[in-house]
Amino acid sequence: MTDLTCHLLDLRLRNPIVLASGVIGSSATLLQRTAEAGAGAVTAKSCGPVPRAGHPNPITLDWGGGLINAVGLTNPGAEQEARVLAQARALLDPLGVPLIASVFGGTPDEFAQVAAIVAAARPHLIELNISCPNVRDEFGTPFAASPRDAAAVTAAVKAVVDIPISVKLAPNVPDIGRIAAAVVAAGADAITAINTMPGMVIDAAAGRPVLSNRVGGVSGPALKPIALRCVYEIARVVQVPIIGTGGVTTGRDAAEMIMAGATAVGVGSAVWTRGVPVLGEIASELAAFMGAEGYETLEEMRGLAHR
Repeated sequence: MTDLTCHLLDLRLRNPIVLASGVIGSSATLLQRTAEAGAGAVTAKSCGPVPRAGHPNPITLDWGGGLINAVGLTNPGAEQEARVLAQARALLDPLGVPLIASVFGGTPDEFAQVAAIVAAARPHLIELNISCPNVRDEFGTPFAASPRDAAAVTAAVKAVVDIPISVKLAPNVPDIGRIAAAVVAAGADAITAINTMPGMVIDAAAGRPVLSNRVGGVSGPALKPIALRCVYEIARVVQVPIIGTGGVTTGRDAAEMIMAGATAVGVGSAVWTRGVPVLGEIASELAAFMGAEGYETLEEMRGLAHR
């Protein structure tokens, strides 16, 4: 018998598969649907201080090796998102599936403002999407690119909420372990790794980029080796739980992420390509892999790549 339960901080998850932010978590009923499909926890779409319409179409493309998207942080704003989160909690609590909120801002103060608003809905965890640009920086450098800036956001949010926080790190940095260590020192309770990788797809016939924003975030299978490396490096330097995210489409992928050091496993693009049922399917595939390889618990696999 295999046991898929895991503990993410004080949260007990029936399995380690977590709906990643940004794919389908835009309403309470959609979050309920993903929970009913078998997710161990669900993450809502990121929200900011004010509503954003996002970028015009085309915003997402399956380019063959995964997805590339430039949605543009479309969201209803923190006040409306708090109402969505409260509705989601009412639907998810009977299912025993934890709810994770996701927030972003242009300054540490904005992150704190948004986090305080959504905290009123009592999500179980608040994820800080620090890949957005720091508007106080002369060059608009993303918070995720600087240990100092990433820590500043973490500390600002930690000062105003009593809900655990997870900081979502970006892969396109020189030393992701250094940034992970900085946010943990500033109070992060967990790490989500990773966000998408910046990229571009060009339509050769048209001679121009496909996305209206020209550049976008690469996700899906092409991202998995990068995500595994990042999770591995983070797990070497911090002791907090890691939600390993990036390119997971099968149960074997999830096992690899856990072996790299992840506590739980985020799934995003696979929902686009395989549908919402993929969340439960990946959990079942993971259980089948564990049974075939003789693992009874996730702990027996966790961090194996480090030994």
